[in-house]
Amino acid sequence: MPTVLSAIWRNMIRSLLFSIVKLLSVIFLVVFLLSPLPKTLGADKDVPGQLIPRRSSQIHDGFGINSDLPRDPFLPWNRWWWTRIFDAGVNFIRIGQYENSSDYTSWEWVERRRGEYSVVPELDDYVDSLVENGVRIEIQLLYGNPLYTSPSGRTPVSITPEPGSFHNPDRSLYSVFWPPKTTEQIAAFTKYVAWMVNHFQGRVEYYEIWNEPNIDYWNPVSSPEEYGKLFKASAAVIHGTDPKAKAVFGGLAEADVDFARRALDACDCADAIDVFAYHNYPGYGHNLNPEAVHEHADTNASSKPLREMVRAYPGIRKNLVFWDDEFNDGIPSWKDSDEFVQAKYIPRGMVIDRAEGVRTFLWLIVGATDGNESDDFGMLHGLMFRPEDFTPRPAFSALQNANTLFSDTQLDPSIKVANETVASLREPPRIYAFRSSNGKAIIAYWLPILSKAGSQLPPQNILLRITNSGIQHPVLVDVTSGKITTVSWKSGTTDTLERLPLVDSVMAIADQSFFDWPEIPETPSELNVTKTAGRAQLTWRVHGGHAEFVSVERRAGQKGSWQSVAKLSGDAASFSDTRNPDDEKPISYRVRAGNAAGASAYSNIAFLRE
Repeated sequence: MPTVLSAIWRNMIRSLLFSIVKLLSVIFLVVFLLSPLPKTLGADKDVPGQLIPRRSSQIHDGFGINSDLPRDPFLPWNRWWWTRIFDAGVNFIRIGQYENSSDYTSWEWVERRRGEYSVVPELDDYVDSLVENGVRIEIQLLYGNPLYTSPSGRTPVSITPEPGSFHNPDRSLYSVFWPPKTTEQIAAFTKYVAWMVNHFQGRVEYYEIWNEPNIDYWNPVSSPEEYGKLFKASAAVIHGTDPKAKAVFGGLAEADVDFARRALDACDCADAIDVFAYHNYPGYGHNLNPEAVHEHADTNASSKPLREMVRAYPGIRKNLVFWDDEFNDGIPSWKDSDEFVQAKYIPRGMVIDRAEGVRTFLWLIVGATDGNESDDFGMLHGLMFRPEDFTPRPAFSALQNANTLFSDTQLDPSIKVANETVASLREPPRIYAFRSSNGKAIIAYWLPILSKAGSQLPPQNILLRITNSGIQHPVLVDVTSGKITTVSWKSGTTDTLERLPLVDSVMAIADQSFFDWPEIPETPSELNVTKTAGRAQLTWRVHGGHAEFVSVERRAGQKGSWQSVAKLSGDAASFSDTRNPDDEKPISYRVRAGNAAGASAYSNIAFLRE
């Protein structure tokens, strides 16, 4: 009997232990399934689903844009466009033209009476806004001045600059496109150059002599010998006035090899060139993809002979920098193009230039629609008195994403990327491997074909083998849209990604750790101030980026220092300054948003007017 009881007790104990083990197993499984996966499995819920933009202040070596300076009524500073330069991560800017006419920095604006130089007061605020918000500046020093360069037998005593609607070609008697050619005219131009460099010393680093002197911005016909002579005199003055300033040669329309060689021969000053600039508008007037080899030197591939000639030219500096300082492609109004073609082409052209060591400047942030280009070229719509005024085109997001991902990177040949090309493809994919300044890899790839207006290319699949990249937990970024997707290495490998989408827009592969910058708020815009009941009443618009506060600053006098007057909640859009605005004149204001990660750029400046 005891033996039977012992057996029963043993079975009961076994059953109980088995039940306990089973219960613990279920509990463990539930806890495991509900817990975050370890990072070694490639799961990281901190990776955003959408690319977080980097602002201009977060970028050191980025891309550029062209911009007209603010000017009422078509480019008012208090509309939401100027601050988008900083929110999009633009790091360089080229100013000096208002559409294809002259801007506030041009010779005819600076010297309106012989020997008297000045700039409009707001110009210094515009330049300071760029500098304070992390943008490096190139000023185009141009064009002629009727006081000196007019072919008329009677030059005026003083001049009033023409409105922005005039443009090249213009061969009227007092056109600004008559260039300085004589000894007296060149001496007058270089005095303007010296005054500008001295005035902006410490704020502006780059000065370009003229714009597209090889076409009809130089009356009556372009002359490389005359341009070379003008550049030599101007570069000497730039360097002599500010040893830290840089002289930019050209801004040539297309990569004109013959004009460049003859101008260099006439200049005899190759060692004075700090930057060599040219412009690319692939297939001007119709749809042409940026990778094409064109009969005109207006794509990166067709620009290569110019760069090779210049690099080999006797006396050229070994560290000479090339700028594609006007680039745009797939303009929506061009034949067989549309806004989505442009949004695909913009990052493709930027990445190609980056790989070639060329800095790209997009033409342009927003067009002044009283000029001769209507609303064709801007990354934002211009003022057309329509609901879409100053709203972004799809290309704006593409520009912002390309700035965010590929700024502060350099081509890294040590990263090897092999692909299995789809047999049906007409063109092999373009693949470039870059490494950021902090050592992290990013790989760009796309199908380099002509994108068709109104059509969406069905995605195909590609397999990539990536070695020496350091990428452990890969993610895929659609550069046009900014969408981020986690991907996994092929089972049993740590270097092979299969079934990646291959389309005619740029895709990028990086590690989850690549996205290591904080989100800084977008800049408040449309700041306005009015005098109400003896107080300054401010209003503005706030935007995205999770602002936690808005700071208000005030300045007394045009050159006074800025003082903080209020720190408000992140959604605040108005403020009443109790200080009597009659105490000091003039009074001006600016605002910025911030959070724990940092501060946005500054808004436009609003002036309290009587």
